[in-house]
Amino acid sequence: MSEPKQLSSTQLPLFEAVSRSATAGGSEKPKFSSYIVYVDESGDHSMVTVDEAYPVFVLSFCIFHKAYYARSVVTALESFKFAQFGHDIVILHERDIRKETGQFRFSNAQEKSRFIGALTKIIEAGKFVLIASVIDKRRTHSSGETAENPYHVALKFCLEQLREFLAEKEQLDVTTHVVVECRGKREDAELELEFRRICSGANRFSAILPFTVIFADKKANSSGLQLADLVARPIGLSVARLEQSNRAFAILREKFFCRGGRIQAGKDYEGVGYLVYPEAQKAKGPGEPTEAVAPTGNPQST
Repeated sequence: MSEPKQLSSTQLPLFEAVSRSATAGGSEKPKFSSYIVYVDESGDHSMVTVDEAYPVFVLSFCIFHKAYYARSVVTALESFKFAQFGHDIVILHERDIRKETGQFRFSNAQEKSRFIGALTKIIEAGKFVLIASVIDKRRTHSSGETAENPYHVALKFCLEQLREFLAEKEQLDVTTHVVVECRGKREDAELELEFRRICSGANRFSAILPFTVIFADKKANSSGLQLADLVARPIGLSVARLEQSNRAFAILREKFFCRGGRIQAGKDYEGVGYLVYPEAQKAKGPGEPTEAVAPTGNPQST
């Protein structure tokens, strides 16, 4: 039996050399933006029926600076999973946590509260920028608005505002990837077609938008997609249950893309990073949380 081969003393530095050559920018122009966008939805986008318990459709864009995302966000969520489950092969879904299904079966209310509290602190500390559109299907019907596909209406607004954000960051000359979760062959094909139509000039700027859509499998353990899922419902509740206290939204308000940069975080975000269609209205102020998963932080610092 032959002896096992010894590792060369130069083997480990090989990766360092590759890393240096890959990251050395030199004068070469980068192809990709410094930002990555993760997208999720909340509610039914069908206009055939309106669920009076949750009569809205929400599309949320979570924008991260890639270096920060890789260094801090992924590490924080992975560490949380190891502490809570002993492994990281678990996908955080707001609905499963709220309904206590799957791997989220808590022994008592205190255990659930501690779990949500720990997760909330991670989202609270995270730096990301939110752009979201809430389609109120009740007002769409009552106002006589054309019953457009809510997903398409929300997508157009979010992509247009993403362009505004990236213009501020001087990132319009490179490609930004927008990651969405797969929903089905037909639905994905329709979404990709609409995405490409908007990015090809069917937007309020009549401009080409340098975005590329990426479809991720539902089983993909993406930290960014999980965060986008966790924030979508609290945003929807800011409209669906206007009179209900919504501390989760009060926290998220600090993350919306707004006028004036990070010093104005939490102010003047309506129509900039947050749109209610067809008629915008302000959400409930701070109060006690009534739904699972309440995030915050200073978004404009990414």
